[in-house]
Amino acid sequence: MRAFLLLLSLAALAPLAGEAKAQIIYGNPTVLDGDTLDFGGGRVRLFGIDAPERTQTCQGASGERQCGADAAAILGSLVQGQRVTCEQRDTDRYGRAVAVCMAGRMDLAEAMVRAGFAIGLEQFSADYLGAAEQARAARLGIWGGTFQTPAAFRATDRAFLAETADYERALERERKRDSVSARSATSSSPRVYFRSCNEARAAGAAPLRRGQPGYRIEMDGDGDGIACEPIRHR
Repeated sequence: MRAFLLLLSLAALAPLAGEAKAQIIYGNPTVLDGDTLDFGGGRVRLFGIDAPERTQTCQGASGERQCGADAAAILGSLVQGQRVTCEQRDTDRYGRAVAVCMAGRMDLAEAMVRAGFAIGLEQFSADYLGAAEQARAARLGIWGGTFQTPAAFRATDRAFLAETADYERALERERKRDSVSARSATSSSPRVYFRSCNEARAAGAAPLRRGQPGYRIEMDGDGDGIACEPIRHR
């Protein structure tokens, strides 16, 4: 089934940093890596965890292993054929939603941590720290050997840094295009000017409220933000 994205405002939820309202994202996603889903072009990071990057390797009992690819494969098996629902908690520096995602009743972040292919991020949530400790004690997944934290890998891997730089440049170009489009729309908007309230009334535009085309403080005799109000007879 073709992946799709639906954003549903939840007025009952507390506003997010940089967001006016929380969002629900759902559909049949594809997997980009061990903690990132793609809903038809809308990327979502799993909240509260960090998984090895797709190209990251770890050391196991039998030598080097592709733990990043393994993490992506495990997340892929968890979402395959599933309707996934994500409740946004934050937005990362690249504008991607960071969310708690469920496949049925299964919390995908918790499942990845319990499998030993993600670590809990205590600075964001304590929800997954217990499951991470259990996986570490059982030496599951990446805990079966030694590994760099995903953050440390990202900070030093040249290929990852180059990809990130390309992504940031693309975002900056998009922001500039949006800014130019906004300025163009503003400059092309027709200016409305009335010489008097009689002229505004004759045009059927009165009353004029502050911020509306044609409003001028000079026409707002009582300064209440409404110009050319109906004349009240005593």
